[in-house]
Amino acid sequence: MKKINIKTTESRKIYLFSALIALVVSLAVFGGFHFLKDEPVLINQVNGTPAKNVLYTKDSDGNLRPLDFTETTNKVLDAVVHIRSARTLKGDGPREYRYRQLPDPFEDFFKDSPFGDFFKRREMVPEEPLVPQPFYGSGSGVIINEKGYIVTNNHVIDDADELEVTLHDNTTYKATVIGTDPTTDLALIQIKADNLKPLTLVNSDDVEVGEWVLAVGNPFSLNSTVTAGIVSAKARNININKEKFAVESFIQTDAAINPGNSGGALVNLDGNLIGINTAIASRTGTYNGYGFAVPSNIVSKVVEDLLKYGSVQRGMMGVTIMTMNGNLAKEKDVDFMAGVWIENVGEDSAAEKAGLKKGDIILEVNGEKVTTSPRLQEIIARHRPGDKVKVLVNRDGKEKTFTVVLENSNGSTKISKKEHNEVLNFLGADFETLDKEKADELDIDGGVKVVNLYAGKLRKETQIREGFIITHIDGKKVKDIKDVVEALENKRGGVMLEGIYEDIPGKYYYAFGMDS
Repeated sequence: MKKINIKTTESRKIYLFSALIALVVSLAVFGGFHFLKDEPVLINQVNGTPAKNVLYTKDSDGNLRPLDFTETTNKVLDAVVHIRSARTLKGDGPREYRYRQLPDPFEDFFKDSPFGDFFKRREMVPEEPLVPQPFYGSGSGVIINEKGYIVTNNHVIDDADELEVTLHDNTTYKATVIGTDPTTDLALIQIKADNLKPLTLVNSDDVEVGEWVLAVGNPFSLNSTVTAGIVSAKARNININKEKFAVESFIQTDAAINPGNSGGALVNLDGNLIGINTAIASRTGTYNGYGFAVPSNIVSKVVEDLLKYGSVQRGMMGVTIMTMNGNLAKEKDVDFMAGVWIENVGEDSAAEKAGLKKGDIILEVNGEKVTTSPRLQEIIARHRPGDKVKVLVNRDGKEKTFTVVLENSNGSTKISKKEHNEVLNFLGADFETLDKEKADELDIDGGVKVVNLYAGKLRKETQIREGFIITHIDGKKVKDIKDVVEALENKRGGVMLEGIYEDIPGKYYYAFGMDS
């Protein structure tokens, strides 16, 4: 019997099959080109896109809704403005001094010894006059009222001589400062305009981590820029605000925020304001994945105070606090529990008067759970001096409730009201009537002190400094803020202010015009 080589037979079959496939493909290609030789190639084009929304999200009731940002964007854009701040570096002023070195016959001999500084004589002399130079800043703001009130960041308008607001339709207006709150980095300004479309502020406590949000502003002066992201975290403290009584309890988002977004809107999908974009965490100065916004609940409180009292009324407990964690619990030798550890209680503070002690762990305030220090700060910051809050604490393993009557930084429950009206806003300053004791000390009959300066007439047209005490306006004595208002309310043309500084000898005069 003849043996068959199976491997050889299979190989021949594979080769024959491969050759057959190659022949068929060649004929198909040749025939295809021949067939299409005289026929045009058609490309169909349609207007618009047939794509449908395929992403959905749940609302607060659990209902599905299309994730479409266009409707939200259209609602928000008209309410977000571009703010341009202008500042001019002026020439020599009453406080611009420097040290000038005087020659000393022993200076060269002792200059390398430890006693060299002892032989250095110095005197105060005025700086050389500076050539005025303009500086410009850019930021964002949010219209919150049809009367033209706009919320922005304090750092957007700080030190500005003049503010210019541009709406989404590119119309431009001059703005006046109504008030500022450096502790929350918020400011309120106003424009005179009609048909404005404000945003509605909602309860930021209802905002949830993972919720879709939009950031709207003017990064790098690119007006009306919209970015999308989610809420990454709440009650964040990044220690960016260096004010003594700073409040930081930011909403964190991964929506892209860059320089120029400051003061802009962070909104939910309904187009309602949940925060004012304020800061970014970045090693480069540009977007790095983390943006931070002041919650709308804090914004509402600040705005209300500025409109009603002229300044923010901050209620305080008077405690030093730390967020509880495992390491702190081990260090303090207590059982870990979510809350805020009281490290110190201020002497004669609101907390001490209520009975709180060092080592208490705050669990709730007015029924709201408190798990971090920023969250506690946020809740207390919504209250004013004189407000009562119920504080639930854990003390030595037992829960106790205390009623704390909040106080201001001076240890009082009184509300301090600043005089604010249109003419004072026009000047761009906060004023304070000089008390009789200080007036007698300065050997004057009375006066009005310039406490703070904002963008306005005084900063733009004069070299006046904070601390200046107005004693006369157009030669007429001034003793209180009412005298200032009466002298300027219906004034037209030029104005001459006369007054003094506490620590600089002599009288000073500042002239400006009341015409717009």
